[in-house]
Order: sequence, then structure tokens, then C-alpha cells
Amino acid sequence: MASYSELMAQAQNLMAQAEQARKDELASVIADIKAKMKQFGITAADLGGTSGGKKTGKSKSGAPAKYRGPNGELWAGGPGRKPEWVRAVLASGKSLDSYLI
Repeated sequence: MASYSELMAQAQNLMAQAEQARKDELASVIADIKAKMKQFGITAADLGGTSGGKKTGKSKSGAPAKYRGPNGELWAGGPGRKPEWVRAVLASGKSLDSYLI
């Protein structure tokens, strides 16, 4: 019977092989997806994605956003935990009034 350390080494080796296989297959999968998108005229927006990783302009709560943070973050100002950027603004002694939309 193999020892624990031997089995862990084998598991790590298999995980490395699996990751390499995923990377090897990724390029062909992406190429196939792009070809099908071109064939059917599908855009990233059709899939519900956004271009460039930018925010869609909606807040998580579904309520309309009242504040826009320094990096474009949106906040509706509702109950619950305040976003980090809001806490940072308030901690610095500033008012949220300058962040109103």
C-alpha cells in the first residue's frame, strides 16, 4: 500500500496533468465557439456578457442606483452592509453627496 505522501504526490501530478490538458483543449474550444458565434451572428451581448468586463450599470439589489463610486461602482443606498468604497469615503470624513447620480 502506498503512503500518504506518495498518494499526495500522485494526486498533485494528476492535477498538473489535468490542468495542462485543459489548457491544451482551451484554444480549440474557444476557436469553435468563435466560429459558431460568427456563423450564427451571435455577439457577447446576446449571451448576456459585457464587453471589456465593464459593469452593466445595474446594482445587485435591483433597486435603481443612487450613488456611483470613484471607479464606477454602483450602490442603491439601501439597508445592509455598505460597499467598501462607501465605507472608505465615510471614514475619510467626506460626504456621499458628491457621489450622487
